[in-house]
Amino acid sequence: MRVTELLLHPVRLRIVQAVFDGSPFTTLQLRERLPDVSRATMYRQVEILLEGGLLEIESEARVHGAVERRYRLLAAQTLIDRDTAEAMTLDEHRHGFAAATASLLGEFAAYLDQEGADPKADLVSYKQIPLWLSDKEKADLIDAVMALLQAHAGNPQSPGRRRHLLATIFFPTEKKTNP
Repeated sequence: MRVTELLLHPVRLRIVQAVFDGSPFTTLQLRERLPDVSRATMYRQVEILLEGGLLEIESEARVHGAVERRYRLLAAQTLIDRDTAEAMTLDEHRHGFAAATASLLGEFAAYLDQEGADPKADLVSYKQIPLWLSDKEKADLIDAVMALLQAHAGNPQSPGRRRHLLATIFFPTEKKTNP
């Protein structure tokens, strides 16, 4: 299965996002991070990611007569690079957008379902900002935003830090005209 097929699924995408820091995890720990995902679905999707080469088994231990596996995400395998994205069909882009949107809906619902969820205090934001940009201005904006994000992308998990999800959706809303 290609990386696009593996990632363009809302639950698998949420699993990858939940473990992207590279720390080893068990399915029990993953279920604690994604409590709205059923046990059967979690096990099935973890197995698909394992078979697809996006997860590896870090260790196995016998716990109460059963074998408990600790997995690790192979983050480099999860990237849809520019060449892969350019090779995607329009239907694959449509499917990918639907999976990303479903993943966001699931993550946001899980956040709101947490005891003490406080969108105001947590500075929750979901805005849409129409921009008029030339191709060069758009490329410059993407580079600037990426530089800002990369400055924080390597932050390790630590006390006082919570994982946040920033999702970008960037596409033209009208047909390109010749200059």
